[in-house]
Amino acid sequence: MRGRKPPGVASRPVFIGAITTLVVVVAVLLAYQANKGLPFVPTFELKVDTPNAARLVVGNEVREGGFRIGQLAQIDPVGRTGAGAQLTLKLDTSATPVPDDSTVLIRPRSALGLKYVELRRGRSSRQLPEGSVIVASSSRVVGPELDDFFSIFDERTRAAIDANLDYFGQAFAGRGTAINRSLAALPELFDDLPPVMRTVAEPDTQLRRLLLETGDISRIVAPLSDTFARGFTGLADTFAALSRDPQALRDTIAQSPGTLDVGIRSLPGTRPLLGRLAAISDEVRGTARELRRSLPSVNRALAAGIPVLRRTPQFTGKLEGTLRALRDLAKSPTTDITIQGLTATMDTLNPTLRWVGPHVTVCNYFNYFWTFFVDHISDEDPTGTVERIQVKTAPLVQENSMMSFGAPRPANGGPIDPLQKALFGDAAALHDQLYNAAVDANGNADCESGQRGYLERLATGFPQDRKIVVDTRTPGAQGPTYKGRPRVPAGQSFSNEPGGLAPPVP
Repeated sequence: MRGRKPPGVASRPVFIGAITTLVVVVAVLLAYQANKGLPFVPTFELKVDTPNAARLVVGNEVREGGFRIGQLAQIDPVGRTGAGAQLTLKLDTSATPVPDDSTVLIRPRSALGLKYVELRRGRSSRQLPEGSVIVASSSRVVGPELDDFFSIFDERTRAAIDANLDYFGQAFAGRGTAINRSLAALPELFDDLPPVMRTVAEPDTQLRRLLLETGDISRIVAPLSDTFARGFTGLADTFAALSRDPQALRDTIAQSPGTLDVGIRSLPGTRPLLGRLAAISDEVRGTARELRRSLPSVNRALAAGIPVLRRTPQFTGKLEGTLRALRDLAKSPTTDITIQGLTATMDTLNPTLRWVGPHVTVCNYFNYFWTFFVDHISDEDPTGTVERIQVKTAPLVQENSMMSFGAPRPANGGPIDPLQKALFGDAAALHDQLYNAAVDANGNADCESGQRGYLERLATGFPQDRKIVVDTRTPGAQGPTYKGRPRVPAGQSFSNEPGGLAPPVP
């Protein structure tokens, strides 16, 4: 008897169960990865920039002509603010090549909001390389969203619809008979309406002009709406008062014929007045037109003047004391003498101010003086600061030197021996330009002080061998300083030469 053959591996339950579990796991993984593409399947990647992803989700289909050719693999925000989106499409290799003039659309797949990306293939002979980017505008999103439609009826709109239904319901409730009568009368109205409309449409009717003039009337009356409202309120009060006394109204109506008879007899006498009024109507029309333009300004002035006038009594009470003091000043015997002295002072001071003014307003010398003055007194000593002075010692060997007493002539800059020339050079010795200019005769900037080097000679009337600079003016215009103006400010009087007379001797 032969022995029994041992069972094979494939017949073991444990092995069969393991194989079955492995197959199920692989199937689940493949189903899970299906939305992201199957593994080991080659694809063609294409990117799409769109300002609105239109609620696409990863895994949505990419179709061409209704057939699936790929899927949406990734959605990334783009732009500085992240307002746009970049779609990464994984296309089947069977859908390639893709012409470079191809376009994409985002289309709804169902009314519940499911979307897909549609590829519309172009006709260009050039092809898009893998990873290329197609730009799609917001107009490439086709079809409204269902939630966008329902978002029309927001809370505020729903409340308004409820109010309209309530008002209209109350308006129509119980008026069925009146509505039926209105509908029954409409055919008769429409029979009579065509001739009326033909008459209105005639050019002689000038309906267009009527509408334009009505618009002008509305525009003119609009600013006076409050006034008209108060007028109608007053009319309502008047009619209410008349209704409370019907007998007085009847008496007024009874006396109206006699009043009209008196008016018929007396009104012809007003014709001369009306004729004169018609003669001045043209002038009044122009005045009224100008007054209409000026009324807003006049109204603003009156509105601003009302609070001022309310404070006027208090102001006049304080002004009374001032005017009383002014009266006493005018009666004082010394006032005339004081005013005369002040006038003489102003006459003397005005030429000086006219000449000094441009040094401040044009050349900015006043600020420069105080800026450098701080540095001038900034040297420190044991007790504080001292004025910084650098003494320039003149050569003693020079004739009529500034260091000698009793010099009969101005110090000359010319050297008298080789040693002096080696030590001091050929520079002029005396520089004494007083009253340097700030502007020329036309008011243009000529800021001479601090902006010129040392000239060798500028001395009209002195001997030619004198190397001195004593003339007030240097030829040529120096122009403004660094922080100055190009000319005298408008409205400022000026003088480019110092002037004025000494006050009279009393």
